[in-house]
This record gives sequence, C-alpha cells and structure tokens, in this order.
Amino acid sequence: MRIAVLGASGKVGRLLVDQAIERGGQVVALVRAPDRYEVPASAKAGRIEVRHADVFQPEGFPDLGDVDAVVSAIGIGKGDGPGALVAGAKVLAGAQVRTVWLGALGSGVSTGAGGRIYQAIMRLAVGKELAEKAEADRIALQAGAAVFHAPDLKGGPISPTRHIVPLADLRRPLLPPRISRASLASLMLDEAENGRHAGGIVVPLP
Repeated sequence: MRIAVLGASGKVGRLLVDQAIERGGQVVALVRAPDRYEVPASAKAGRIEVRHADVFQPEGFPDLGDVDAVVSAIGIGKGDGPGALVAGAKVLAGAQVRTVWLGALGSGVSTGAGGRIYQAIMRLAVGKELAEKAEADRIALQAGAAVFHAPDLKGGPISPTRHIVPLADLRRPLLPPRISRASLASLMLDEAENGRHAGGIVVPLP
C-alpha cells in the first residue's frame, strides 16, 4: 500500500512513516522542508519518497493521485501558525483521496467528551486553537475523511489493547484519557488501510 503522510517530520508523523514502512508499504512523506527531513534508517531503497508540501500554497501542493490514502499528522504544537489546520483540511479535501485526519478530543462536537478535568485542561492548553480545530474537522468530515479525536498523547510503545470507538459510543471518563503516539499511529494506519470509518469521528483508546 502507498500512503502519504502530511506532517511527516512531526512526532506522530515520524511514527506513521516508520510503522508504514515496517508494514511493508511505500510512503510519500509530505513536508515543508524536504532538505531538512531525515529519512528513517529503516527505509529501504524505493520505500519512501519525499515531496515538498506547504498547505499555505495549495497551488503548488503535490498531486496525490498515485497514493492509496493520506494520513494527516499536522496539529497544534507543530509550529504551523494560525490557519494551518484549516488550510491543510482544504487541501486534502480537494485531493479526493482516502483521508485519515488527526483532530483532538475536546474540540468541536467532542467538547466535554473527555470529562470535565480533561476539558478544563484543553481550554487552558489550546483554548485559542479549539475553534480552528473544529472548523478543520468540519471540512475533513464533509470531504469523507475519518477524523481521529485523539486524547492527550504520551510516549511509549504500541499498546496491545489499542482500539477505537465511535465518538457517539464513548463513555465519558472520570480521569483525563491518554494514549501513546505509537498506538495512535498504528490505529490511524489501520484506518488508512481499511477505511471503515470514513466520514465519521472516532476516538483512539489504549
């Protein structure tokens, strides 16, 4: 399978690339600075292609007609600045390819779904970005993407019990939920491969 990863140089993006290669797939790494992108040591010849991709320059965004799916790993804390999420959602919506979009639990329609403590933390940590995340999700969903509303992310290995649940089926937790970035990457790649939740919001859990 040939998968494009938007934001391949970020923490989640690097894991997506590594795991996709480990699964035997081919990767198109979409990054703003190809000259600074470090190709994973695990990548064999021909298994990864690096393309310059700037969501703020949609006219020059690379064609994705040769990939089976695209997974977006851009998000808050990546240094993209205001508007990057909406711009990215619009670009991928126009690409007309199976898309897995990374959103955040506690934004938009999932406000409050992570519990009161978690929501309070979200308002303090990313309050000013919540509106943009909600708008980006709306665009991605309208285009048929599977949107992952990830809870707080941490380091660590892939959890053997990792799973996803539709947002509507999520039981509101008492304590703030967390999941490892490796587990999130694994679940997003699963969705890129099977496309079972296209056009819906799911929550990844450990």
